[in-house]
Amino acid sequence: MAAKRDEDEGSAASGEGGLDATVKAVRETLDHSVTLSVERLQETVDDAVRRGRMTRDDANELVSSLVSRGRSYRDDLIGEIEALLAGARQGAQDLVDTAEKRARASAASASRTTRDLADEPLRQVDRARRAVRAPGAPITGYERLTAAQVRGRIGELSANDLRSVREQEAEGRARKTILAEIDRRLERLESV
Repeated sequence: MAAKRDEDEGSAASGEGGLDATVKAVRETLDHSVTLSVERLQETVDDAVRRGRMTRDDANELVSSLVSRGRSYRDDLIGEIEALLAGARQGAQDLVDTAEKRARASAASASRTTRDLADEPLRQVDRARRAVRAPGAPITGYERLTAAQVRGRIGELSANDLRSVREQEAEGRARKTILAEIDRRLERLESV
């Protein structure tokens, strides 16, 4: 039964490297040990002294020796358990860190996908707004657009809208490619 339990727990811990080996070592250590309270040990030795099987000095020395060894063994065992827990905590933290990185990457991917899917409808909204001369920014959602998306929309803008977008870009990300493209278009529009 204990072998089956060891096998089941060993397979559950597989893939965790030294963690399952440490658990197995602690379990083996506990399987080969005996735990007695100091009081119970003292009672047993006192009984042996009453029966005349050992002297009081021998009994005191035996109890003292066993208690000292037991405490040393306990401290070693606690150290192993603490090391095991530290390894488990680090493993759990590593899993959390990996999950957080994956979640951030997924969120960024979803954000890019949403931005890309919304690009054409927003472009059409901007065209319609300009056609009816409704107030608003020349390019809706500008701060979330890629440089390629902005360059694709610049060609549809008037000189005033281009100046507004140039100002927004200069105060924001200040992407040189976009600023240069706006300047070229403004130059063409103003030379006509």
